[in-house]
This record gives sequence, C-alpha cells and structure tokens, in this order.
Amino acid sequence: MQEIVGVVQGRREGHGFVIPDEGGDDIYLPPEEMRHLVHRDRVSVRVVRMDRKGRPEGHVLDILERPTKTIIGRLLQESGTWLVAPEDRRYGQDIIVPEAAVAHATMGQVVVVELTEPPSLHGQSVGRIIEVLGEADDAGMEIDIAVRKYDVPHTFSEACQKAAAKLPVQVRPAERKGRIDLRDVPLVTIDGEDARDFDDAVYCEPAKVGRGKGWRLLVAIADVSHYVKSGEAIDVDAFERATSIYFPRRVIPMLPEKLSNGLCSLNPGVDRLCMVCDMLVNAKGEVHAYQFYPAVMHSHARMTYTQVADILANTRGPLAQQYDSLLPEFMHLNAVYQALLAARKLRGAVDFETTETQILCDDSGRIAQIVPRTRNEAHRLIEEAMLAANVCAADFIQNSKHIGIFRVHEGPTPERQNVLRAYLKALGIGMTIGDDPKPEDFQAIAEATKDRSDAQQIHTMLLRSMQQAIYTPHNSGHFGLAFEAYTHFTSPIRRYPDLLVHRVIKAILTGGHYTLPNIPLANASTDPFRKKLAAKVAPPQRAIAAPAETGKKRGKAAAPSNFEEMQAWEAAGLHCSANERRADEASRDVESWLKCQYMRGHLGEVFTGTVTSVTTFGLFVTLDAMYVEGLIHITELGGEYFRFDEARQELRGERTGTRYGAGTRMRIQVSRVDLDARKIDFVPAQDDLPRQGGAANGAAKQGRKNGKPDAQRGGAAPSSSGERQGNRQERRAELLPERSGRAGGAKKSSAKTSRNASARKSRKR
Repeated sequence: MQEIVGVVQGRREGHGFVIPDEGGDDIYLPPEEMRHLVHRDRVSVRVVRMDRKGRPEGHVLDILERPTKTIIGRLLQESGTWLVAPEDRRYGQDIIVPEAAVAHATMGQVVVVELTEPPSLHGQSVGRIIEVLGEADDAGMEIDIAVRKYDVPHTFSEACQKAAAKLPVQVRPAERKGRIDLRDVPLVTIDGEDARDFDDAVYCEPAKVGRGKGWRLLVAIADVSHYVKSGEAIDVDAFERATSIYFPRRVIPMLPEKLSNGLCSLNPGVDRLCMVCDMLVNAKGEVHAYQFYPAVMHSHARMTYTQVADILANTRGPLAQQYDSLLPEFMHLNAVYQALLAARKLRGAVDFETTETQILCDDSGRIAQIVPRTRNEAHRLIEEAMLAANVCAADFIQNSKHIGIFRVHEGPTPERQNVLRAYLKALGIGMTIGDDPKPEDFQAIAEATKDRSDAQQIHTMLLRSMQQAIYTPHNSGHFGLAFEAYTHFTSPIRRYPDLLVHRVIKAILTGGHYTLPNIPLANASTDPFRKKLAAKVAPPQRAIAAPAETGKKRGKAAAPSNFEEMQAWEAAGLHCSANERRADEASRDVESWLKCQYMRGHLGEVFTGTVTSVTTFGLFVTLDAMYVEGLIHITELGGEYFRFDEARQELRGERTGTRYGAGTRMRIQVSRVDLDARKIDFVPAQDDLPRQGGAANGAAKQGRKNGKPDAQRGGAAPSSSGERQGNRQERRAELLPERSGRAGGAKKSSAKTSRNASARKSRKR
C-alpha cells in the first residue's frame, strides 16, 4: 500500500504508465484512470493489484503537478463541436475548443491550443487556440510540429537578441591582448560541404618528442566563452537549449546567428579568437605533452572532407596542386592520424561501422532521395584529432582538482552482460565477454563477425549491452572509447557542456575558480529525462579525491569544494544530458515523418530488403535502395504460431520450424503508412526471396492470420539508425537510441478503440 510518486506517460491506446521517480517497475494505469490525467502529469499512486500480464496496476491518489500548458494538434469539427486532435498520440483525448476560442483558425489546420480546463472523470479537456501554424502539408510543417511537440526553445528571448546585437562584427584589437598570436600559422578548417559554422581548425608539423620523432598537433576551438558570459542573457538561452538541433534543411541553433555563423565561426580570411589545445604526439600515437592557451588565429582555408580525402589519395592531382602550399600540412595531419589510429586499435576502443543516411530534400522540403553518408579518411582524421583534444581537456580538469563536467560512458550492467552472452552462444559465435568485460572484447567480436549477413544485428546487440553516455561531474571513464577520462571541448558553438569546459579551463589557467551561475533548471519537457538519468549518476558523497599516484595513473575524481556546488554541477550535467535526448527525439521524429510522407507515394510497390531487427510482435525490415525501415507484423507471416527466441533474436514457427532472424532477405510490399503515428507497415511479397543468414528455408505463407497474436507482441526493439549530432566515432562507440513509439503501436486496430480515436480514423479515411 506504499504511495509512489512519478510522472504519467500516456499511450495512444488509452492506457498509461507512471514512471516512478525512485526507479523500479513502471505502474500500469488502465484507461479509466487516465480519463482525468494528461501525459506528463506528476502524480502519486498506490499499487492496487497485479494485472493479467503481471504488471503492477495503480490507482491515482493525487495530481501533484500539471506541467502541460499547451498541446499541438489538428483542428477538426465533429457534430458542430470544434476539437483539437493532439499530434502526440500520448495525449489520449481530444481537446474541446469553444466557438469563441477558435480564433481565426480553419478546419484541418495545425494549431497550438492552451488548456483552460483539465480533463475530469466526466469530461474532456477544454482549451483555446493561441497559435495557428498553417496547413498540415505546408513545407517545413513537420519541423514546426516537432519543436513544439518536444518543447524545444526555437526563438531567442528579447534580452538575448539585444545582447547579441551589441556584440562587434569582428575581432577588436584590444581583444587580442594577452593571447598567443597564431595568425601566421596555417590553421585550416575541415568540415562537410553544407557546414555553416566552424568550431575547429587544425595544424600539424613534425617535431621531436622525447628522443624520438613525432608531431606537434594544434587543435584550435572557437572561443565562445569570451563572448557568452556566464549567467548573462545569451548564456541563459544557450543553457536552456543546451544543444543545437539539426533537421533536414533547418537548424535550431544554441547561439544566435551573429555568434554561431559570425564571431564564433572560424571562417577563412578573418581573425578569430580561439582556445588552443597544443599537443606533442609521439610515433606511437600517445600524447606526450599538451598545453591550453587562448589565442587569436586566421584560418588559411576552408576545406571539405571530400577535398582533403582527394588530396591525400592523389598528392599530384589537380586539387593537390591547387592547395600546394598546404600540401605538407595535410601530409603531416595524415601521418599523426595514422599514429593516433594505431594507438586507438592498441587501446581496444570500440569502433563499429554503421550505415548512416542523409536525407536530400527538394525545394518544397520533401524527400527527394535518401543516400548513405560515406565516411572517408578525412572524416576519421578530424575525429582522431578532436578525440585527442577532448582527452587532454578531461585530463587537465581532473589533474587540477577543479570540479568540471565529463562525458561518461558506462560499460554493460551484469544483466545486459548475461543477455549478450546468451545471444552470442545461441548464434554459435565462438567468442564471448568475460565477467569484467573490456572494450577490446567487444571490438574483437565485432571484427570477427563483420562479414556475416547478420553483422548489423550482432553489432547492435553489442552496443545495446552498454549504457547511454551522460554528462556528469563524476568521472568514471568512457568505456566505448577506452579512455580513463573524457569530456567535450571541441564544439562550444553547438554544445553547452563544451562551453562549460572552456570556462573551467580558463579559470584554471588564471588560477581562479569557475562557479556555475544560478540558472533555473526546471523544465517540463526535460524533467522526466533528468529523473530517469539521475539513477545513473553517483551521489555527491562518492566524489572523494583519490590519493595522489605516481606514474601514468591519475586520480579518478576531484574532491568537491562543497556539497552544494557538486549538486549544481550534477544538475547541469543531467540537464544537458536530458536536452541531448530531447534533441535526438525531435530530429528522429522529423526524419520519421519525412520518410512516411515519402513512402506514401510508394504504397503497393514491391521492394527488396533485409531484416534488421526482430521483436516479439514482428520483423523490422530496411529497404535496400531507400534505407527506409518498416514493420512486418507477426500476423502477416502466415497461419502458424511463431515464438520469439530472445537468445537468438529470431521468430521460429512451431510447426514448420521456419525462422526469421537478422540478415533474412525478403521481398516486401508497402501495405500501409500512418503519417500521424510515424509508422510504415510491410507485408511479405508473394515471391519473397529465400531467407539467408540464420533463417531456415521455406517461405512464409500469406493470406492467413495468426490465431494467437497476443503471445508474440511485446516491447520495442533497438533502433538501427545512428545519431545526427556529435563526433561520429564517439557516437558509434556509445549506445544507439531506443526505438520509440513502436511497442504495441504496430498492432491491428482494436475493437476497444475510444470514441475519439475512432472519430479521428473515420475523418482520416
């Protein structure tokens, strides 16, 4: 009869769950309990029974907080009554809008409605329209929906805009004082063709390191902290956003454009202020020594990855001749990259190759083509240079005993280790992980299985066994990259943690102490994330300074100056981690919408694809040429009863032994696209290909429905897509994002659909 406090998470089917603040099992709320609740309400509940599925079922005792003030949706009219059908299906009920509160909106338009009366046991929510976004098919509408759906700040405050307007348009002579002048050093930026802001520039030259040969590697990063002062108006907005969000054809920046594309962008041919990580790297790829200092630089060229890769591949080609003055530097950069890469392999860092895609849009903002994003040697060169600078920054902060923020990536939990061992054993892979697994164990398995047809699923399972990376002042290393200490230093234009790291480094260099400003941390959209992530962060009392050690080993954490300061840094780390998750979800939501809209034009067509993931409720298939993923529900696989083998990650037919596993090749037909739910459904084509790579012979029969669907439907599967932001190499070494909105969502329409949901379906038809 214990009272439990948590946050309500609605489901499109009408029921919901309470996610307890203190962790533990989610508490099921039946539809009748959800009638007077709104998704994201904070409530206290009491577990009253275990339902037929063995889940704790709760009764709501009190609604403690209602953070939801506005909801985005489509304006509809039913029997003379105006309704807003929420875009986010987790808000299970339509909102009634009185005639006088419709404003100038018309039927079918996408609007933002403010709740004026919450739902009750006997009535629906009531609201008034406060913003009209436009027609559902307007170009860019999917982005306008996403930023409001996930409460992404998309306009800068008036105070922030005024502060940005007062900034100079170029570096003033007085700002160069006290800085190292590197304007004669041929630093260059190397980025993608469509990049608009340039965080980093690099330079390399041969140098004697110790008694051997090596290189001097300079990584210059835009000095954002010089212009964005702690606690001032621009900083408040930047902290609230915590990260830039990249959508197809549009960016929601962390900083105003005057900074992100102007003063803080290392554009060629102009002076810029920067923070430099100056490193000596020996022939083994080890950083022998480093130093940080503020400088002024002058970028000598804006290069693209394609150009640099072309020059490295053909040093006598026309492009190499065009940049002949920079050719020696490119060769030195390539040499230090090869050394750093060798050190990486020796270190055993995880480096899984995954297929990342790029959406190319037409002038109307719709998908024109989805192409694989190729990574060349220039990408890897810059990645290794950035990793080296990030490691030096973490080491510098840790040795100074100053509180800072680290990028922490934990290894697998014991439970996940056991699941992974069972999976590898079931597949007959003659390798496994030990009781205390190391990154090199994972990399060895990845290398040994990279040529298998189910390599993608194996690599995904390896990644899924690890935990998600977070920002925290408690350093416990980065498992995937095999670093004892790691942080983010190289992207302060688009990541707030990097800006904090710059401020800490500057404070250490001047013998001072950086204290976080008193910025409000409460945010309705990220609060549930922070509570979920809080369980992964060590409490402040564990941050005890390690005794001084000699040699290469260093203390694991700095002693906090006081309890309150460490709590503030913890809160900042959780806030940044939560907003990173929010940015990922918003960008994935937009990409899913675009892909669904794209596939609506291919209904009924047949394609070839590969099973990339298997769940209790069906198969996720990725199309070969289009890189679009859809679900074949288990009821479409024929008339026999399929069981989900968790160890092998496959569906197996009880009667014929037909198996569907990762790597199975299939021909499918696009059967249904649900744009609102962001779901694409496939069915097997009549002439689907013979299955390979873990699937037995024998095609599934079509046309008959499985008579026992409930036993096969279950939780969500891991996503096979990568993440847009951050260092690509780092992201591949961290956990892939959870697949959202799939669990149960792909089921056939239930007869128990609510009146409002039924009305929406009839209106769509």
